[in-house]
Amino acid sequence: MLFRKAIFLFYSALLATGIEGFAPSTHQSLQNTKLFSSAYGMPTELPDSLDDSAILAAQGCSLYAQDAGSMGRCRVDFDTSIGDETYTTLKSSTEFMQKFVTALCYEMIPGVQEMRQNEMMALVQAKAELKQVMDEEGLTYEDLYGDDEDNEGVEKKELSPRVLELKALIENGGRKIDPDSTEPLWTGPKARIYFPDEGSAALARRDWKPNAANPEDATVPPCVEFSSCGGVQLQDISQDQLVFFFCPRASEAEFVEEALLKSEEQLGDNLKLTVFVNPLLVDMGVTGFGMAGRMLRERLIDPLVPTYYLRTLAWGALTRLYPSQFTVWQEDENSDDGYRMIKAMDRLPSNPEVEDIYDYENGNAQDPEKSQGFGLLNAIGDFANGMMRL
Repeated sequence: MLFRKAIFLFYSALLATGIEGFAPSTHQSLQNTKLFSSAYGMPTELPDSLDDSAILAAQGCSLYAQDAGSMGRCRVDFDTSIGDETYTTLKSSTEFMQKFVTALCYEMIPGVQEMRQNEMMALVQAKAELKQVMDEEGLTYEDLYGDDEDNEGVEKKELSPRVLELKALIENGGRKIDPDSTEPLWTGPKARIYFPDEGSAALARRDWKPNAANPEDATVPPCVEFSSCGGVQLQDISQDQLVFFFCPRASEAEFVEEALLKSEEQLGDNLKLTVFVNPLLVDMGVTGFGMAGRMLRERLIDPLVPTYYLRTLAWGALTRLYPSQFTVWQEDENSDDGYRMIKAMDRLPSNPEVEDIYDYENGNAQDPEKSQGFGLLNAIGDFANGMMRL
């Protein structure tokens, strides 16, 4: 618990300095592996915040990738809506997705972490050097950033090339931008996110800003590229190492399956992991109840390993971090953290099971695991109590 808190504080400190999310060093990643390897069969703790959820989800996926080897498939489910359908699943989970993708890229895409570290170091050094040069040349911050209208009639000092260079570097958050270069900002391995449609992919290209001049304006690192489910696919996937399907719907199931198989066939062992985030691939209105829907589930959905799960409830939450157990928590004002654990399981409980767990814990129904005999009478009593609550 204390070590996990330390990891979160480490990440959080870096979240405030630039792109949202930052990978620990290789040594710390190895420590994380040792930490999680001892978590098999243990309950899952609740996250402290959305940032904490994203970081934990990334660490769970990274550990699963180590266990599964190349071309692993997993899923991440994040739902804090408590049934509120004001926003779509995609919109309500966008911020989590940005932070999760960032954290996982720093964990698993070589060179991305080092690039951001170098930018942060360059920013610190540039600020220190600029202060020293300003002292030597007798410059003030008004000379650098003052408004010409506010200094009308005052002779403006000419800035040296070095001062201008340092000023530009600081304004770009430590990122060195060559205006004459045609080279892309990032040329290494990539992470690709498939959105449900081209409209949402286009919005992400505009708003997520992976290639921003200043990394502090970006919500994901420059290794991230965006694609859509369906339409003409012209993108080069030869450098993809991480593939995300973000909120894929049942209507895109055929494309998702084809894109997944194409990536695995073309990339082979270079494809480290495929992650389905909040998949909505089963819709009885689209896939139906028959053989087609069942085969889709067996081929594409059932094999996905749940590496992270968080669903808030009206009275608590259900969570799971690979490789720990699915754990049901209930709000409790008498507990230090405001919640107490009421059940841990090795599988994902269904919605009725979750409600039954709550009822058993709070005396609204008889837990069959704890009852001693009188099974039929207890069942009749539970049925009667349930009918009275309708």
